[in-house]
Amino acid sequence: MLLSFPNWIIHLSSALEWGIAAALLFHYGRITGRRDIRFFGLAMLPHWSGSFFVLGYHISGDSIPLLLDLSELINLFGSTALLLATLNLLKSTKKATASSSAAAFAAIMIAGKPQSWFGEDIFDAILQLSSVVYITFLVLLLILYRRDRTIFSPLTVAGFWFVLVFISVTIFCMYLATQVRGYPTLSHDDLLHGLAESLLTVSNLMIVIGVQRKIREYKQMPLNSVQG
Repeated sequence: MLLSFPNWIIHLSSALEWGIAAALLFHYGRITGRRDIRFFGLAMLPHWSGSFFVLGYHISGDSIPLLLDLSELINLFGSTALLLATLNLLKSTKKATASSSAAAFAAIMIAGKPQSWFGEDIFDAILQLSSVVYITFLVLLLILYRRDRTIFSPLTVAGFWFVLVFISVTIFCMYLATQVRGYPTLSHDDLLHGLAESLLTVSNLMIVIGVQRKIREYKQMPLNSVQG
């Protein structure tokens, strides 16, 4: 295995935090009686399952690229699930959601082309399409937050957006590891790999803390306000 013990802790923490966030959102939907929030919590599970394929890839010493391919494919389904769950939440705002849906599907139509077990073109298409879907989800998440601030805390929204920081830093670290420091892959550079992955841990932790705050706020509301 290429990862050091501290790096494994970071990777496992990232996966654990995302699973906790999904469970907390499902719990928040249950105590508020909102099925659409419960659905959003369930929509986070595909991404969570994809993280275990990445862990399996690292356990193999990065020797089974099929696991990485499967994680990218699952992440595409995960981003799509988050997008659909957000559109479902937007319906509850009872405002013009048709334009939001049109904007979402228009953005998804923009797709285009890293090497893969499946083949370069297929992997590139999956990667780019997944990115477009996730960014569309983020935009709609902001729209949802502006319309209804009872669903997500600002910290949760910021946590989902912070994933873009993780992706950007990871790409930069890949360049430094392979082109500057002379490693074959980012996984071989334990320092930069751990640095990049730690940002995903921060992102997921922001989501968890934000959801927990919303649950605490709801439980502290007067009983008549909750029933009303």
